[in-house]
Amino acid sequence: MHILVGDIGGTKTSLAIYAPGSDVHTPLATATYPSAAYPSLEIMAHMFMRQRGLSVTSAVFGVAGPVVAGETKITQLPWQMSEAGLAASLGLRCARLLNDLEAIAHAIPVLGPTDTHDLTMIESGPHGPIGVVAPGTGLGEAFLLWRGAGYDAFPSEGGHCDFAPASAVECDLLKHLLRDFEGHVSYERVCSGRGLPNIYAFMRAMGKAETPAVSREILAADDPTPVIVGYALRADGPCPLCNATLDMFASILAAQAGNLALTIMATGGIYLGGGIPPRILPVLQRPAFLQVFQNKGRLSGLMARVPVRVITNSGAALLGAARVGLMQSDAC
Repeated sequence: MHILVGDIGGTKTSLAIYAPGSDVHTPLATATYPSAAYPSLEIMAHMFMRQRGLSVTSAVFGVAGPVVAGETKITQLPWQMSEAGLAASLGLRCARLLNDLEAIAHAIPVLGPTDTHDLTMIESGPHGPIGVVAPGTGLGEAFLLWRGAGYDAFPSEGGHCDFAPASAVECDLLKHLLRDFEGHVSYERVCSGRGLPNIYAFMRAMGKAETPAVSREILAADDPTPVIVGYALRADGPCPLCNATLDMFASILAAQAGNLALTIMATGGIYLGGGIPPRILPVLQRPAFLQVFQNKGRLSGLMARVPVRVITNSGAALLGAARVGLMQSDAC
């Protein structure tokens, strides 16, 4: 009756096996694999179970891509999967696919004090809605609602909503990007791993001097985002252009997190997930972040009562998939 769970990403895939009734923090076995090294999730999962000597009867996978009618294609991978196909190939009674942000949202109720970092000293409202904003490679969003016996998580594609500038310089950024993205600029274009280089290029075009060493590293890098973040946070003197880029990124993230908080009345809190927020904690801890988050005009007073936390546990999506699998093990 073992349960297989996974966090399926374009770069890496983490798998775990649980016994029914166990705690989400105590799997029987875990492993992480480079996703691109395998032609399919099924082959990877079969190998994992064979190596551990454990068979499973059900599975839940969080996947980096939208799930529609039980089917998905993983972003950045040629993997196409369906719940029915996975169940048949792996010999399971049932399999479930979750959007990765939905999986992270499912983890919120089981995160401990060491899994998050508070940006505010505010208590969550009892049973209040909870929002999740997660800038990683893209910008994911999800939310949780209290359903009588506990929280249930819901996916969202709010990261693709129209980018709404909150300052004159952000208006210039929008005008700059409208030329490149055929008349539609989403928040993901400016608030994600893909979006950070767009802000950098805009800042450079506006006349901010580029450091030659940084320029060379960016040109040589497969992903310029870690280079920009690294130089922005250098203790021995940050790169001014990278620093300005990261400041604008944080301001845009704060505004969009505030938008989600207003949309769902997130008295239960806003959680910042994904790969970027834990890496830029020094920037998020500056007063400017919460000032932008709470700056919602006549409702700024309400926003000042919304807790904001950064998810620092990189395995949150796996925990969320495990929580769903353990809750549904009797029904499967």
